[in-house]
Amino acid sequence: MTSRPEASADRPRLIPELLLVAALFVLYKLGRLVTAGRAEDALRNAGHLWRVERALALPGEGSIQQLLLHGQAAVHTANAYYAAVHFPATALFLGWLYLRRPRHYRWARRVLALLTAAALALHLAFPLAPPRLLPAARMVDTGQVYGPTVYRASPGADTLANQFAAMPSLHFGWALMLAIGMIAATRTRWRLLWLLHPLLTLVVIVGTANHYWLDALVAAALLSIALAVIAPPPRDRDQRGYGARGPVAGSRLPQRVPTTPTSAAREHGLAAGAAGVRA
Repeated sequence: MTSRPEASADRPRLIPELLLVAALFVLYKLGRLVTAGRAEDALRNAGHLWRVERALALPGEGSIQQLLLHGQAAVHTANAYYAAVHFPATALFLGWLYLRRPRHYRWARRVLALLTAAALALHLAFPLAPPRLLPAARMVDTGQVYGPTVYRASPGADTLANQFAAMPSLHFGWALMLAIGMIAATRTRWRLLWLLHPLLTLVVIVGTANHYWLDALVAAALLSIALAVIAPPPRDRDQRGYGARGPVAGSRLPQRVPTTPTSAAREHGLAAGAAGVRA
């Protein structure tokens, strides 16, 4: 069972909020395009990162891709998940919080904004080609081969997306925040299942050769910092003293009302009378 909807007074005004989110999105897209022409730097950084992952004994990204390539339906589904779930899922997440948990919405929006700003700064400082563009990775560009894809075959001809902004993976960072936000905003016993979304996203972004393992790890680290910096929303009144199965530690329980001398004498008299009747 979920907690009660938060008061509508906590909900920010819709039109300014939509304009703010749209402005942040446009600034992010424009910022990503700044690094679109740095192919040489992006490929050099990709080579360094690939060697670092092998030195750390991380499993090869190709092992995950081989699992997807066992069947065309699996790889096609993974491509579709990468292309079609990222933005709509995040928008639905924020929309639900806006309507049902306004205080959680403000918190989640601030965390996502800080995470995205940090990611943009890293994109500018460290352009990175994904595994599908790195010859040493020897991975298949599943989007181009099996479809669907959100990228053009030639990164230089892609004016709508920056293919050299793999580090960090906002696909994974946003998916992880969605899971954390829904777990924090709901009380159902099944809420931990939201963690399946970032787990599935991790398999998809690696298996489709769009990201390295370290892209996801860095996104998780940046999200941890954002969560530490942004204060969490206050707990609902009905959640402060009781958990799902009773009072929680440190909660205030109803105290016994102290008896006054008059009430104590009355109770003593009643007790004495009852004793006389039994005698």
